[in-house]
Amino acid sequence: MKKLTGAEILLRSLREEGVDTLFGYPGGAVIDIYDRLVRVDIKHVLVRHEQGAVHAADGYARTSGRVGVCLVTSGPGATNTVTGIATAYMDSIPVVVLTGQVSSGLIGNDAFQEVDIVGITRPCTKHNYLVTDIEDLSRVVKEAFYLARSGRPGPVLIDLPKDVMTMTAPYRPGKRIKLRSYQPTHRPNLRQLDKVVRLVKEAKSPLILAGGGVVLSKAAGELTRFAKKIEAPVTATLMGLGVFPAQDPLWLGMLGMHGTYRANMATSRCDLLIAVGVRFDDRVAGKADTFASQANIVHIDIDPSSIRKNVPVSIPVVGDCRLALKILNDLLEKEKLNGIREVRVPWLGQIEEWKSAKPLAYEQDRVIKPQYVIESLYKLTRGEAVVTTEVGQNQMWAAQYYHFDKPNSFITSGGLGCMGFGLPAAIGAQVARPDEMVVDIAGDGSIQMNIQEMATAVQYRLPIKIVLLNNRYLGMVRQWQELFYDRCYACTGMDHAPDFVKLAEAYGAAGLRATRPEEVEPVLKEGLSLDKPTLMDFLVEKEEMVYPMVPAGAPITEMLLV
Repeated sequence: MKKLTGAEILLRSLREEGVDTLFGYPGGAVIDIYDRLVRVDIKHVLVRHEQGAVHAADGYARTSGRVGVCLVTSGPGATNTVTGIATAYMDSIPVVVLTGQVSSGLIGNDAFQEVDIVGITRPCTKHNYLVTDIEDLSRVVKEAFYLARSGRPGPVLIDLPKDVMTMTAPYRPGKRIKLRSYQPTHRPNLRQLDKVVRLVKEAKSPLILAGGGVVLSKAAGELTRFAKKIEAPVTATLMGLGVFPAQDPLWLGMLGMHGTYRANMATSRCDLLIAVGVRFDDRVAGKADTFASQANIVHIDIDPSSIRKNVPVSIPVVGDCRLALKILNDLLEKEKLNGIREVRVPWLGQIEEWKSAKPLAYEQDRVIKPQYVIESLYKLTRGEAVVTTEVGQNQMWAAQYYHFDKPNSFITSGGLGCMGFGLPAAIGAQVARPDEMVVDIAGDGSIQMNIQEMATAVQYRLPIKIVLLNNRYLGMVRQWQELFYDRCYACTGMDHAPDFVKLAEAYGAAGLRATRPEEVEPVLKEGLSLDKPTLMDFLVEKEEMVYPMVPAGAPITEMLLV
Protein backbone atom coordinates (compact mmCIF):
# COMPACT_ATOMS: atom_id res chain seq x y z
CA MET A 1 0.00 0.00 0.00
CA LYS A 2 1.35 3.41 -0.99
CA LYS A 3 2.44 5.57 1.90
CA LEU A 4 1.28 9.17 2.25
CA THR A 5 2.59 12.03 4.35
CA GLY A 6 0.56 13.23 7.29
CA ALA A 7 -0.40 16.33 5.29
CA GLU A 8 -1.70 14.16 2.45
CA ILE A 9 -3.62 11.92 4.85
CA LEU A 10 -5.17 15.01 6.47
CA LEU A 11 -6.33 16.45 3.16
CA ARG A 12 -7.65 13.12 1.90
CA SER A 13 -9.55 12.71 5.18
CA LEU A 14 -11.07 16.17 4.76
CA ARG A 15 -12.22 15.26 1.24
CA GLU A 16 -13.77 12.07 2.68
CA GLU A 17 -15.85 14.34 4.92
CA GLY A 18 -17.02 16.38 1.94
CA VAL A 19 -14.92 19.46 2.70
CA ASP A 20 -14.68 21.75 -0.32
CA THR A 21 -13.52 24.97 1.36
CA LEU A 22 -10.91 25.91 3.96
CA PHE A 23 -10.59 29.35 5.50
CA GLY A 24 -7.05 29.88 6.66
CA TYR A 25 -3.77 31.67 7.14
CA PRO A 26 -0.43 29.91 6.51
CA GLY A 27 2.64 29.75 8.73
CA GLY A 28 5.71 27.67 9.41
CA ALA A 29 4.03 24.90 11.39
CA VAL A 30 1.48 24.23 8.64
CA ILE A 31 3.66 24.91 5.59
CA ASP A 32 3.72 21.21 4.68
CA ILE A 33 -0.08 21.13 4.68
CA TYR A 34 -0.22 24.19 2.44
CA ASP A 35 2.36 22.63 0.11
CA ARG A 36 -0.05 19.75 -0.55
CA LEU A 37 -3.24 21.86 -0.33
CA VAL A 38 -2.60 23.61 -3.64
CA ARG A 39 -2.49 20.18 -5.33
CA VAL A 40 -5.94 18.98 -4.21
CA ASP A 41 -9.51 19.93 -4.99
CA ILE A 42 -10.18 22.04 -1.91
CA LYS A 43 -10.73 25.79 -2.23
CA HIS A 44 -8.70 27.90 0.17
CA VAL A 45 -9.87 31.36 1.23
CA LEU A 46 -6.97 33.43 2.56
CA VAL A 47 -8.23 35.62 5.38
CA ARG A 48 -6.28 38.50 6.89
CA HIS A 49 -6.52 37.41 10.54
CA GLU A 50 -7.06 34.01 12.14
CA GLN A 51 -10.07 35.24 14.10
CA GLY A 52 -11.59 36.05 10.73
CA ALA A 53 -10.89 32.48 9.58
CA VAL A 54 -12.98 30.95 12.37
CA HIS A 55 -15.81 33.48 11.95
CA ALA A 56 -15.83 32.82 8.20
CA ALA A 57 -15.96 29.05 8.78
CA ASP A 58 -18.73 29.71 11.31
CA GLY A 59 -20.72 31.81 8.83
CA TYR A 60 -20.22 29.11 6.20
CA ALA A 61 -21.55 26.48 8.62
CA ARG A 62 -24.59 28.49 9.71
CA THR A 63 -25.56 29.33 6.16
CA SER A 64 -24.89 25.97 4.51
CA GLY A 65 -25.82 23.60 7.33
CA ARG A 66 -22.45 21.85 6.85
CA VAL A 67 -19.31 21.77 9.00
CA GLY A 68 -17.09 24.82 8.54
CA VAL A 69 -13.33 24.27 8.53
CA CYS A 70 -10.36 26.57 9.13
CA LEU A 71 -6.59 26.04 9.11
CA VAL A 72 -4.07 28.17 11.01
CA THR A 73 -0.50 27.94 12.20
CA SER A 74 0.85 27.39 15.70
CA GLY A 75 1.41 29.89 18.51
CA PRO A 76 -0.25 33.24 17.79
CA GLY A 77 -2.08 31.72 14.83
CA ALA A 78 -3.75 29.27 17.18
CA THR A 79 -4.43 31.75 19.99
CA ASN A 80 -6.00 34.17 17.52
CA THR A 81 -8.74 31.59 16.90
CA VAL A 82 -9.94 31.43 20.50
CA THR A 83 -12.58 34.18 20.25
CA GLY A 84 -14.01 32.59 17.12
CA ILE A 85 -14.03 29.16 18.73
CA ALA A 86 -15.83 30.53 21.80
CA THR A 87 -18.38 32.19 19.52
CA ALA A 88 -19.13 28.90 17.76
CA TYR A 89 -19.22 27.06 21.08
CA MET A 90 -21.79 29.39 22.64
CA ASP A 91 -24.04 29.18 19.58
CA SER A 92 -23.55 25.42 18.99
CA ILE A 93 -22.05 25.77 15.51
CA PRO A 94 -20.24 22.82 13.87
CA VAL A 95 -16.70 24.01 13.10
CA VAL A 96 -13.47 22.01 12.86
CA VAL A 97 -10.38 24.09 13.64
CA LEU A 98 -7.03 22.73 12.41
CA THR A 99 -4.05 24.25 14.20
CA GLY A 100 -0.38 23.73 13.50
CA GLN A 101 1.90 22.74 16.36
CA VAL A 102 5.66 22.55 16.84
CA SER A 103 7.29 19.16 16.30
CA SER A 104 6.41 16.50 18.87
CA GLY A 105 9.88 16.47 20.42
CA LEU A 106 9.69 20.21 21.13
CA ILE A 107 6.28 20.23 22.84
CA GLY A 108 6.69 21.45 26.39
CA ASN A 109 10.06 23.12 25.72
CA ASP A 110 8.71 26.62 25.08
CA ALA A 111 9.75 26.31 21.47
CA PHE A 112 9.26 29.14 18.99
CA GLN A 113 5.52 29.68 18.39
CA GLU A 114 4.51 26.93 20.79
CA VAL A 115 1.33 27.18 22.88
CA ASP A 116 -0.81 24.53 24.54
CA ILE A 117 -3.84 25.27 22.36
CA VAL A 118 -5.53 22.05 23.49
CA GLY A 119 -5.37 23.24 27.08
CA ILE A 120 -6.35 26.81 26.19
CA THR A 121 -9.45 25.77 24.23
CA ARG A 122 -10.65 22.92 26.42
CA PRO A 123 -13.37 25.09 28.05
CA CYS A 124 -14.70 26.37 24.69
CA THR A 125 -14.59 23.33 22.41
CA LYS A 126 -16.90 20.35 22.31
CA HIS A 127 -13.73 18.24 22.17
CA ASN A 128 -10.14 18.65 21.03
CA TYR A 129 -7.21 16.49 19.97
CA LEU A 130 -3.42 16.57 19.87
CA VAL A 131 -2.34 14.09 17.19
CA THR A 132 1.03 12.54 18.11
CA ASP A 133 0.82 9.39 15.98
CA ILE A 134 0.25 9.53 12.22
CA GLU A 135 -1.63 6.23 12.47
CA ASP A 136 -4.35 8.05 14.44
CA LEU A 137 -4.78 10.92 12.01
CA SER A 138 -7.57 9.71 9.71
CA ARG A 139 -9.54 8.35 12.68
CA VAL A 140 -9.20 11.63 14.58
CA VAL A 141 -10.44 13.65 11.59
CA LYS A 142 -13.48 11.40 11.21
CA GLU A 143 -14.24 11.58 14.93
CA ALA A 144 -13.85 15.36 14.92
CA PHE A 145 -16.41 15.83 12.16
CA TYR A 146 -18.79 13.36 13.79
CA LEU A 147 -18.57 15.20 17.11
CA ALA A 148 -18.88 18.63 15.51
CA ARG A 149 -22.10 17.84 13.66
CA SER A 150 -23.88 15.33 15.92
CA GLY A 151 -25.96 15.81 19.07
CA ARG A 152 -25.69 19.41 20.14
CA PRO A 153 -23.21 20.67 17.51
CA GLY A 154 -20.07 22.59 18.38
CA PRO A 155 -16.46 23.36 17.52
CA VAL A 156 -13.76 20.66 17.61
CA LEU A 157 -10.04 21.46 17.44
CA ILE A 158 -7.29 19.21 16.04
CA ASP A 159 -3.70 20.19 16.91
CA LEU A 160 -1.20 18.93 14.32
CA PRO A 161 2.52 18.75 15.18
CA LYS A 162 4.76 19.63 12.26
CA ASP A 163 6.67 16.33 12.26
CA VAL A 164 3.43 14.32 12.11
CA MET A 165 2.60 16.17 8.90
CA THR A 166 5.85 15.02 7.29
CA MET A 167 5.85 11.41 8.51
CA THR A 168 4.57 8.76 6.11
CA ALA A 169 2.08 5.94 6.59
CA PRO A 170 -0.52 4.02 4.56
CA TYR A 171 -3.85 5.80 4.29
CA ARG A 172 -6.57 3.92 6.12
CA PRO A 173 -9.99 5.61 5.85
CA GLY A 174 -11.67 6.25 9.18
CA LYS A 175 -14.27 3.65 10.13
CA ARG A 176 -17.84 4.28 11.21
CA ILE A 177 -17.69 6.19 14.46
CA LYS A 178 -19.16 4.74 17.62
CA LEU A 179 -17.93 6.27 20.88
CA ARG A 180 -19.01 4.46 24.04
CA SER A 181 -18.85 7.63 26.12
CA TYR A 182 -20.78 9.75 23.61
CA GLN A 183 -24.29 8.60 22.74
CA PRO A 184 -26.61 11.57 22.00
CA THR A 185 -30.29 10.86 22.52
CA HIS A 186 -32.00 11.55 19.20
CA ARG A 187 -35.31 9.79 19.69
CA PRO A 188 -37.44 11.41 22.42
CA ASN A 189 -39.39 9.49 25.05
CA LEU A 190 -42.89 8.82 23.70
CA ARG A 191 -44.45 8.93 27.17
CA GLN A 192 -43.17 12.48 27.59
CA LEU A 193 -44.61 13.47 24.22
CA ASP A 194 -47.97 11.95 25.17
CA LYS A 195 -47.94 14.26 28.19
CA VAL A 196 -47.23 17.22 25.91
CA VAL A 197 -50.24 16.32 23.75
CA ARG A 198 -52.45 16.22 26.85
CA LEU A 199 -51.25 19.67 27.94
CA VAL A 200 -51.83 21.05 24.45
CA LYS A 201 -55.43 19.82 24.50
CA GLU A 202 -56.02 21.34 27.94
CA ALA A 203 -54.31 24.70 27.28
CA LYS A 204 -56.31 27.85 26.62
CA SER A 205 -53.37 30.20 26.01
CA PRO A 206 -50.36 28.27 24.69
CA LEU A 207 -47.18 29.82 23.33
CA ILE A 208 -44.30 28.31 21.34
CA LEU A 209 -40.75 29.55 21.97
CA ALA A 210 -38.24 28.55 19.28
CA GLY A 211 -34.47 28.79 19.56
CA GLY A 212 -31.33 28.06 17.61
CA GLY A 213 -31.78 24.32 18.10
CA VAL A 214 -34.71 24.46 15.67
CA VAL A 215 -32.40 25.92 13.02
CA LEU A 216 -29.63 23.41 13.70
CA SER A 217 -31.95 20.41 13.57
CA LYS A 218 -33.64 21.67 10.38
CA ALA A 219 -36.97 21.62 12.19
CA ALA A 220 -38.52 24.86 10.90
CA GLY A 221 -41.06 23.05 8.71
CA GLU A 222 -42.23 20.80 11.53
CA LEU A 223 -42.39 23.74 13.94
CA THR A 224 -44.58 25.75 11.55
CA ARG A 225 -46.84 22.73 11.04
CA PHE A 226 -47.09 22.26 14.81
CA ALA A 227 -47.97 25.91 15.47
CA LYS A 228 -50.68 25.93 12.80
CA LYS A 229 -52.10 22.65 14.05
CA ILE A 230 -52.53 23.82 17.65
CA GLU A 231 -53.26 27.48 16.75
CA ALA A 232 -50.49 28.75 19.03
CA PRO A 233 -48.58 32.03 18.59
CA VAL A 234 -44.82 31.76 18.13
CA THR A 235 -41.94 33.78 19.49
CA ALA A 236 -38.22 33.13 19.14
CA THR A 237 -34.88 33.86 20.68
CA LEU A 238 -32.32 35.86 18.71
CA MET A 239 -30.83 32.59 17.45
CA GLY A 240 -34.24 31.25 16.42
CA LEU A 241 -35.22 34.07 14.07
CA GLY A 242 -36.31 32.72 10.69
CA VAL A 243 -37.72 29.40 11.90
CA PHE A 244 -41.29 30.71 11.61
CA PRO A 245 -42.51 33.03 8.84
CA ALA A 246 -42.39 36.63 10.06
CA GLN A 247 -45.44 37.57 7.98
CA ASP A 248 -47.68 34.95 9.60
CA PRO A 249 -50.38 36.31 11.98
CA LEU A 250 -49.20 33.88 14.67
CA TRP A 251 -45.71 35.44 14.72
CA LEU A 252 -44.97 37.65 17.74
CA GLY A 253 -41.38 38.67 17.03
CA MET A 254 -38.33 38.17 19.22
CA LEU A 255 -38.50 37.53 22.96
CA GLY A 256 -36.32 38.91 25.74
CA MET A 257 -34.28 41.96 26.68
CA HIS A 258 -34.99 43.69 23.36
CA GLY A 259 -37.99 41.59 22.43
CA THR A 260 -41.38 42.90 21.37
CA TYR A 261 -43.97 43.98 23.90
CA ARG A 262 -46.39 41.36 22.64
CA ALA A 263 -43.87 38.51 22.90
CA ASN A 264 -42.76 39.40 26.41
CA MET A 265 -46.31 39.90 27.65
CA ALA A 266 -47.51 36.67 26.05
CA THR A 267 -44.72 34.72 27.74
CA SER A 268 -45.81 36.05 31.11
CA ARG A 269 -49.52 35.33 30.56
CA CYS A 270 -49.52 32.00 28.71
CA ASP A 271 -50.69 28.85 30.48
CA LEU A 272 -48.45 26.55 28.40
CA LEU A 273 -45.01 27.38 27.07
CA ILE A 274 -43.54 24.89 24.60
CA ALA A 275 -39.84 25.74 24.32
CA VAL A 276 -37.95 24.04 21.50
CA GLY A 277 -34.16 24.20 21.09
CA VAL A 278 -33.54 27.01 23.59
CA ARG A 279 -31.20 27.57 26.57
CA PHE A 280 -33.28 30.12 28.53
CA ASP A 281 -30.24 32.36 28.90
CA ASP A 282 -30.44 35.59 30.89
CA ARG A 283 -31.10 37.78 27.84
CA VAL A 284 -34.22 35.72 27.12
CA ALA A 285 -35.55 34.85 30.57
CA GLY A 286 -34.64 38.00 32.49
CA LYS A 287 -35.36 37.32 36.14
CA ALA A 288 -35.58 33.55 35.87
CA ASP A 289 -37.89 32.94 38.84
CA THR A 290 -40.58 35.13 37.27
CA PHE A 291 -40.28 33.75 33.74
CA ALA A 292 -43.52 32.23 32.39
CA SER A 293 -44.66 31.93 35.99
CA GLN A 294 -48.28 31.09 35.07
CA ALA A 295 -47.37 28.36 32.60
CA ASN A 296 -46.60 24.70 32.42
CA ILE A 297 -43.26 24.64 30.60
CA VAL A 298 -42.33 21.95 28.08
CA HIS A 299 -38.64 21.99 27.14
CA ILE A 300 -37.48 20.03 24.09
CA ASP A 301 -33.72 19.92 23.51
CA ILE A 302 -31.09 17.40 22.44
CA ASP A 303 -28.74 18.52 25.21
CA PRO A 304 -29.93 17.18 28.58
CA SER A 305 -27.62 19.56 30.43
CA SER A 306 -29.64 22.52 29.08
CA ILE A 307 -32.90 21.29 30.61
CA ARG A 308 -33.71 22.75 34.04
CA LYS A 309 -30.35 24.56 33.93
CA ASN A 310 -31.87 28.05 34.15
CA VAL A 311 -35.65 27.62 34.34
CA PRO A 312 -37.73 24.88 36.04
CA VAL A 313 -39.79 22.88 33.56
CA SER A 314 -42.89 20.69 33.86
CA ILE A 315 -42.12 18.23 31.07
CA PRO A 316 -38.52 17.72 29.89
CA VAL A 317 -38.10 16.09 26.48
CA VAL A 318 -34.56 15.08 25.53
CA GLY A 319 -34.16 14.46 21.82
CA ASP A 320 -33.72 15.88 18.35
CA CYS A 321 -36.03 18.86 17.88
CA ARG A 322 -37.15 17.90 14.39
CA LEU A 323 -37.91 14.33 15.34
CA ALA A 324 -39.74 15.40 18.51
CA LEU A 325 -41.92 17.88 16.59
CA LYS A 326 -42.61 15.34 13.85
CA ILE A 327 -43.80 12.78 16.40
CA LEU A 328 -45.92 15.45 18.13
CA ASN A 329 -47.50 16.37 14.81
CA ASP A 330 -48.22 12.71 14.07
CA LEU A 331 -49.76 12.23 17.53
CA LEU A 332 -51.92 15.31 17.12
CA GLU A 333 -53.23 14.00 13.80
CA LYS A 334 -54.99 11.29 15.79
CA GLU A 335 -56.54 13.75 18.22
CA LYS A 336 -59.81 15.62 17.79
CA LEU A 337 -58.74 19.26 17.59
CA ASN A 338 -61.68 20.51 15.51
CA GLY A 339 -62.81 23.04 18.10
CA ILE A 340 -59.38 24.36 18.99
CA ARG A 341 -59.73 27.58 17.00
CA GLU A 342 -62.73 28.66 19.07
CA VAL A 343 -60.84 27.88 22.27
CA ARG A 344 -57.98 30.11 21.13
CA VAL A 345 -60.12 33.12 20.18
CA PRO A 346 -59.79 34.99 23.51
CA TRP A 347 -56.04 34.35 23.67
CA LEU A 348 -55.38 35.41 20.10
CA GLY A 349 -57.56 38.46 20.69
CA GLN A 350 -55.40 39.42 23.65
CA ILE A 351 -52.32 39.01 21.45
CA GLU A 352 -53.82 41.42 18.90
CA GLU A 353 -54.47 43.97 21.65
CA TRP A 354 -50.82 43.81 22.70
CA LYS A 355 -49.72 44.15 19.08
CA SER A 356 -51.82 47.27 18.62
CA ALA A 357 -51.01 48.82 22.00
CA LYS A 358 -47.21 48.77 21.77
CA PRO A 359 -45.90 48.03 18.28
CA LEU A 360 -42.27 48.51 17.37
CA ALA A 361 -42.07 52.16 16.36
CA TYR A 362 -39.79 55.13 15.73
CA GLU A 363 -40.13 58.61 14.26
CA GLN A 364 -38.10 59.45 11.19
CA ASP A 365 -37.24 63.19 11.16
CA ARG A 366 -34.38 65.23 9.72
CA VAL A 367 -31.64 62.83 10.85
CA ILE A 368 -31.45 59.27 9.52
CA LYS A 369 -32.90 56.79 11.98
CA PRO A 370 -31.17 53.39 11.92
CA GLN A 371 -34.53 51.61 12.03
CA TYR A 372 -35.46 53.35 8.78
CA VAL A 373 -32.31 52.05 7.12
CA ILE A 374 -33.15 48.47 8.14
CA GLU A 375 -36.76 48.80 7.02
CA SER A 376 -35.64 50.22 3.69
CA LEU A 377 -33.14 47.38 3.29
CA TYR A 378 -35.87 44.85 3.99
CA LYS A 379 -38.18 46.44 1.45
CA LEU A 380 -35.53 46.61 -1.30
CA THR A 381 -34.31 43.03 -0.76
CA ARG A 382 -37.90 41.76 -0.28
CA GLY A 383 -36.62 39.96 2.78
CA GLU A 384 -34.61 37.55 0.65
CA ALA A 385 -31.07 38.46 1.72
CA VAL A 386 -28.82 36.43 4.00
CA VAL A 387 -28.16 38.89 6.82
CA THR A 388 -25.12 38.78 9.07
CA THR A 389 -24.62 41.30 11.85
CA GLU A 390 -21.97 42.74 14.03
CA VAL A 391 -22.87 43.08 17.72
CA GLY A 392 -24.57 45.92 19.54
CA GLN A 393 -27.46 48.19 18.63
CA ASN A 394 -27.04 47.30 14.94
CA GLN A 395 -27.69 43.66 15.79
CA MET A 396 -30.87 44.40 17.74
CA TRP A 397 -32.30 46.74 15.09
CA ALA A 398 -31.63 44.06 12.48
CA ALA A 399 -33.46 41.49 14.62
CA GLN A 400 -36.40 43.83 15.14
CA TYR A 401 -36.86 45.45 11.73
CA TYR A 402 -35.63 42.92 9.16
CA HIS A 403 -38.30 40.24 9.03
CA PHE A 404 -36.98 36.73 8.50
CA ASP A 405 -39.12 34.07 6.84
CA LYS A 406 -36.51 31.31 6.41
CA PRO A 407 -33.99 29.61 8.70
CA ASN A 408 -30.24 29.99 8.08
CA SER A 409 -30.81 33.54 6.84
CA PHE A 410 -29.96 35.46 10.04
CA ILE A 411 -26.33 34.91 11.00
CA THR A 412 -25.31 36.56 14.26
CA SER A 413 -23.19 36.04 17.37
CA GLY A 414 -25.76 35.36 20.06
CA GLY A 415 -24.27 33.74 23.15
CA LEU A 416 -20.84 35.38 23.11
CA GLY A 417 -21.93 38.69 21.56
CA CYS A 418 -18.71 38.94 19.60
CA MET A 419 -17.96 42.29 17.99
CA GLY A 420 -16.18 41.86 14.67
CA PHE A 421 -18.20 38.76 13.77
CA GLY A 422 -20.36 40.08 10.94
CA LEU A 423 -17.89 40.86 8.15
CA PRO A 424 -15.93 37.58 8.17
CA ALA A 425 -19.18 35.67 8.74
CA ALA A 426 -20.58 37.37 5.64
CA ILE A 427 -17.55 36.14 3.70
CA GLY A 428 -18.25 32.57 4.82
CA ALA A 429 -21.94 32.96 4.03
CA GLN A 430 -21.20 34.30 0.54
CA VAL A 431 -18.82 31.41 -0.17
CA ALA A 432 -21.56 28.99 0.94
CA ARG A 433 -24.26 30.72 -1.11
CA PRO A 434 -22.51 32.38 -4.04
CA ASP A 435 -25.73 33.22 -5.90
CA GLU A 436 -27.54 34.95 -3.03
CA MET A 437 -27.41 38.48 -1.64
CA VAL A 438 -25.39 38.62 1.59
CA VAL A 439 -25.58 41.76 3.74
CA ASP A 440 -23.63 42.57 6.90
CA ILE A 441 -25.50 45.04 9.11
CA ALA A 442 -22.76 46.74 11.09
CA GLY A 443 -21.93 49.44 13.58
CA ASP A 444 -18.94 51.74 13.25
CA GLY A 445 -17.35 50.31 16.40
CA SER A 446 -17.80 46.63 15.65
CA ILE A 447 -16.86 46.77 11.97
CA GLN A 448 -13.41 48.08 12.82
CA MET A 449 -12.55 44.98 14.81
CA ASN A 450 -12.16 42.91 11.65
CA ILE A 451 -12.26 45.54 8.89
CA GLN A 452 -9.14 43.95 7.36
CA GLU A 453 -11.33 41.20 5.94
CA MET A 454 -12.49 43.68 3.30
CA ALA A 455 -9.30 42.65 1.50
CA THR A 456 -10.44 39.02 1.57
CA ALA A 457 -13.82 39.92 0.09
CA VAL A 458 -12.18 41.94 -2.67
CA GLN A 459 -9.54 39.30 -3.47
CA TYR A 460 -12.16 36.58 -3.96
CA ARG A 461 -14.70 38.88 -5.66
CA LEU A 462 -17.33 38.23 -3.02
CA PRO A 463 -20.04 40.85 -3.57
CA ILE A 464 -21.03 41.21 0.08
CA LYS A 465 -22.77 44.41 1.15
CA ILE A 466 -22.01 46.24 4.38
CA VAL A 467 -24.79 48.45 5.72
CA LEU A 468 -22.97 50.59 8.27
CA LEU A 469 -25.13 52.30 10.91
CA ASN A 470 -22.60 54.96 11.83
CA ASN A 471 -23.59 56.76 15.04
CA ARG A 472 -20.02 57.61 16.14
CA TYR A 473 -20.51 55.75 19.42
CA LEU A 474 -20.16 52.31 20.90
CA GLY A 475 -23.93 52.51 20.78
CA MET A 476 -25.16 49.78 23.10
CA VAL A 477 -22.71 50.66 25.86
CA ARG A 478 -23.62 54.33 25.41
CA GLN A 479 -27.30 53.41 25.76
CA TRP A 480 -26.62 51.73 29.08
CA GLN A 481 -24.60 54.75 30.19
CA GLU A 482 -27.51 57.03 29.34
CA LEU A 483 -30.11 54.92 31.14
CA PHE A 484 -28.19 53.69 34.17
CA TYR A 485 -25.05 55.85 34.57
CA ASP A 486 -26.38 59.44 34.41
CA ARG A 487 -25.23 59.97 30.81
CA CYS A 488 -21.58 59.54 31.75
CA TYR A 489 -20.37 58.50 28.30
CA ALA A 490 -17.05 57.16 29.53
CA CYS A 491 -14.84 56.09 26.61
CA THR A 492 -17.68 55.28 24.22
CA GLY A 493 -17.32 58.19 21.79
CA MET A 494 -16.01 57.17 18.34
CA ASP A 495 -15.74 60.59 16.69
CA HIS A 496 -12.16 59.91 15.62
CA ALA A 497 -12.97 57.37 12.92
CA PRO A 498 -11.80 56.71 9.38
CA ASP A 499 -13.61 57.94 6.32
CA PHE A 500 -15.31 54.60 5.66
CA VAL A 501 -16.00 55.40 2.01
CA LYS A 502 -12.34 56.12 1.33
CA LEU A 503 -11.33 53.10 3.38
CA ALA A 504 -13.57 50.82 1.32
CA GLU A 505 -12.14 52.29 -1.87
CA ALA A 506 -8.59 51.81 -0.57
CA TYR A 507 -9.33 48.09 -0.24
CA GLY A 508 -10.70 48.01 -3.77
CA ALA A 509 -14.35 47.89 -2.74
CA ALA A 510 -17.10 50.39 -3.48
CA GLY A 511 -17.94 53.06 -0.92
CA LEU A 512 -21.18 55.04 -0.67
CA ARG A 513 -22.59 57.40 1.93
CA ALA A 514 -25.97 58.79 3.00
CA THR A 515 -26.24 61.76 5.35
CA ARG A 516 -29.95 62.63 4.92
CA PRO A 517 -33.10 60.48 5.05
CA GLU A 518 -33.91 61.09 1.39
CA GLU A 519 -30.54 59.59 0.43
CA VAL A 520 -31.12 56.26 2.16
CA GLU A 521 -33.06 54.42 -0.53
CA PRO A 522 -30.95 55.70 -3.47
CA VAL A 523 -27.75 54.66 -1.72
CA LEU A 524 -29.19 51.24 -0.89
CA LYS A 525 -30.44 50.73 -4.43
CA GLU A 526 -27.06 51.62 -5.91
CA GLY A 527 -25.07 49.61 -3.38
CA LEU A 528 -27.21 46.50 -3.71
CA SER A 529 -26.91 46.63 -7.50
CA LEU A 530 -23.10 46.59 -7.59
CA ASP A 531 -21.38 43.30 -8.35
CA LYS A 532 -18.52 43.84 -5.93
CA PRO A 533 -17.94 44.27 -2.20
CA THR A 534 -19.70 47.46 -1.18
CA LEU A 535 -19.75 49.48 2.03
CA MET A 536 -22.67 51.89 2.52
CA ASP A 537 -22.04 54.40 5.30
CA PHE A 538 -25.24 55.78 6.86
CA LEU A 539 -24.72 58.67 9.29
CA VAL A 540 -27.52 57.95 11.74
CA GLU A 541 -28.93 59.60 14.87
CA LYS A 542 -26.10 59.55 17.42
CA GLU A 543 -28.17 58.86 20.53
CA GLU A 544 -30.92 56.65 19.13
CA MET A 545 -32.00 53.91 21.54
CA VAL A 546 -33.02 50.29 21.09
CA TYR A 547 -36.49 49.85 22.54
CA PRO A 548 -38.10 47.90 24.12
CA MET A 549 -35.43 47.22 26.70
CA VAL A 550 -35.59 45.13 29.85
CA PRO A 551 -33.02 46.19 32.47
CA ALA A 552 -30.60 43.42 33.40
CA GLY A 553 -32.05 41.10 36.04
CA ALA A 554 -35.60 42.45 35.76
CA PRO A 555 -38.67 40.41 34.76
CA ILE A 556 -39.24 40.60 31.01
CA THR A 557 -42.59 42.35 31.59
CA GLU A 558 -40.76 45.38 33.05
CA MET A 559 -39.86 46.95 29.71
CA LEU A 560 -38.58 50.44 29.01
CA LEU A 561 -40.64 51.43 25.99
CA VAL A 562 -39.55 55.03 25.26
